[in-house]
Amino acid sequence: MGAVSQFELGTDGPSLILAAVDGSTTSLRAGAYAVGLARRQRSELVVITVTTTPALSGMSADAVTVLAESAQELASDLHEQAKEYLRRIEMEARLIAVHGDPYIEIVRAADELRADAVVVGASMKAGHRFVGSLAGRLIKAGKWPVTVVP
Repeated sequence: MGAVSQFELGTDGPSLILAAVDGSTTSLRAGAYAVGLARRQRSELVVITVTTTPALSGMSADAVTVLAESAQELASDLHEQAKEYLRRIEMEARLIAVHGDPYIEIVRAADELRADAVVVGASMKAGHRFVGSLAGRLIKAGKWPVTVVP
């Protein structure tokens, strides 16, 4: 037998799955996939929502405040929807919301939680084929198995 993978922590499957959800169609599918995976594997599920505030030059402080509040409301709404969905299917999950760069915050959470797997939705932005999507960057980090849900 070969060396033990850095992903294995002494179990046959992932003990903790981190799912990133931002409200996009693909991220909601990723969240649903992660719920099913966690249920089948009997894994702990953590759902992270990362809010961002675009740094646009020329924006007034009031406009930035409104955008930040809108982002917080979106995260709150997503978590309420998640709680209701999880309650209906009798599943538990930890829900966390953070503010910042999605890549940095997902990596930080996955490292701190010692996630065994990360689940994200595929980017729907055409330019990401050339620049690199969040999912692509997470895969390139090479720290955990990453499932990208279309």
